[in-house]
Amino acid sequence: MENRAIVIIDYGAGNLRSVANAIAKLGYQPRVVNSPKDVLAARTIILPGVGAAADTMAALKKLKLIEPIKQVIAENRPFFGVCLGLQILFDGTEEGGWHECLGIFRGRVRKLPAGLKIPHMGWNQVKQKIAHPIFKDVPDNANFYFVHSYYADPEDKSLVAGETEYGIPFCSALAHKNMVATQFHPEKSGEHGLQMYRNFIEFARQAK
Repeated sequence: MENRAIVIIDYGAGNLRSVANAIAKLGYQPRVVNSPKDVLAARTIILPGVGAAADTMAALKKLKLIEPIKQVIAENRPFFGVCLGLQILFDGTEEGGWHECLGIFRGRVRKLPAGLKIPHMGWNQVKQKIAHPIFKDVPDNANFYFVHSYYADPEDKSLVAGETEYGIPFCSALAHKNMVATQFHPEKSGEHGLQMYRNFIEFARQAK
């Protein structure tokens, strides 16, 4: 895969540099882009995210990136969403009231149960629910790094590739066709996280 084929969408997300550094450690030089033209030209797309979903959607709208993101997903190009990059794939979020998101999948983003330390921050296990190339050489119940207060609740439970327990079991990894997304941050998760990015790039290389 040519280096220029991997793009990371920049809409002001704070963890963008750490994602780019993780991909660079694997021997690739991803392009960081924020224009509709560059997103539409991308072969493989990574959408990182931190912060609030409503702010993310506002930033994507301002940059005119919403329709390009929907288009590359509809065209089944390899796509990796990280943290908010997973949450905004759904109909909407309950964070700060109801806010519409991309609506790629039916479902909503809900607040983690009361009585827990919020945000859910630190290492936690991911139980693999399906066999998927993204998990190649990643042990079941491996630990990954989380920072979030809300979780995605898909209507279609077959989307759930990985599940994590924090008060309740929630979707911590999603897979559908050439798309994967994680609630945790692979770029902050040591060797297992790097392996997931390595797996995604290989998966993207072979994608039709």
